[in-house]
Amino acid sequence: MQLPFEAVVMGASAGAVEALSAILPFLSPAFPVPVIVVVHVPPDRRSIMAELFQTKCALSVTEAEDKQPLERGTIYFAPPDYHLLVEAGGSLALSNEEPVLFSRPSIDVLFESAADVYGSRLVAIVLTGANSDGARGLRAVANAGGTAIVQNPDGATAAAMPTAAIEMVPDADIMPLAAIREFLGKI
Repeated sequence: MQLPFEAVVMGASAGAVEALSAILPFLSPAFPVPVIVVVHVPPDRRSIMAELFQTKCALSVTEAEDKQPLERGTIYFAPPDYHLLVEAGGSLALSNEEPVLFSRPSIDVLFESAADVYGSRLVAIVLTGANSDGARGLRAVANAGGTAIVQNPDGATAAAMPTAAIEMVPDADIMPLAAIREFLGKI
């Protein structure tokens, strides 16, 4: 049986730890696809996201490396100060090209590259955040036939990012964190 999805991409900024903590630790150890996450972190210090979530999650959690092959059942976090992209053939790439919307890593860059690779077999989720990064990338996912999900801004620590995503992709599925967790549990 072929799965309906090949990957999940997520983006978050202000309030990311709280939002991701309501989703990632609940994924089954048998989760069948890779989860690729961009969180806006300061470029001048190391990220503790992978370490933090490794202690909370049943899945393997790692900070992404250049040319790393994607494996199902693994959560990949973008490292600080690098864009994270998905390449054809199912590997990751890091880029230090210019920031997008003042962000490197950029959610848009991840989502757009993943949409190019996976098309309709991609789930993209925009979570809490204080800017509009992720909106354009979510549009690319929707245009490619992928599943576009946005955290309900009413429950977000910072509503700007989910609100911008909804404005860009009005037909996105708008869900509270518990519903996002439940949706992913059915993959």
